[in-house]
Amino acid sequence: MTPSPFHLPNDPTLSTSMQILLLMTALTLLPALIVCLTPFLRLSIVLHFLRQALGTQTVPSNQVMIGLSLFLSLIIMQPVLADVYQQAWLPLQDGKITLQQATDAGAKPMRGFLLRFANEKDIRLFLEISKSPAPATPSELSLATLAPAYILSELKVGFQIGAILFLPFLVIDIVVASVSLSIGMVQLPPVMISAPFKILLFVVVDGWTLLVGSLMKGLVQ
Repeated sequence: MTPSPFHLPNDPTLSTSMQILLLMTALTLLPALIVCLTPFLRLSIVLHFLRQALGTQTVPSNQVMIGLSLFLSLIIMQPVLADVYQQAWLPLQDGKITLQQATDAGAKPMRGFLLRFANEKDIRLFLEISKSPAPATPSELSLATLAPAYILSELKVGFQIGAILFLPFLVIDIVVASVSLSIGMVQLPPVMISAPFKILLFVVVDGWTLLVGSLMKGLVQ
């Protein structure tokens, strides 16, 4: 009988209670890992900046932006998750390797993904903070060093993209504010007047497709 993919592997080196404890711990940390160690971090930051630049306040809602970021992150992470499943979960489930060996095997695809986006300067920073010797090859870096370096790198990239997104809408705000003040229109805030023009510009240039397409191309390469 083929074991179910959701069956908890039976590692003879661990008691049942310890396996349950490890599983509950992993489930508790899973949301934080998804938010910090996947493209969700960059995508959510960029979408937040976009909403602020458009001046639409709560449109799209947080639920919509989070959902979009999650689905896009799943598309990007699918090859990595497939490698983890094939290299770590299946052998562990079949009893061919131990839990420690499965952890090491599953960390390899994740380490490769983090290395693609972690900045070398940030990696060096956390090696200095942890006072760890520099490894001979990047593949020997520990996840404890790669994870914060990846987060810091993605924060930088997200803020850079957000700043670029702000520029065209900022120009519209400045032009509308200058015109409204020059004609003495002080009854309405300039931001309220410029909002329809910014939304119209975003729709005309097909902004959602351009933005999501550019983000995905930058993440899948």
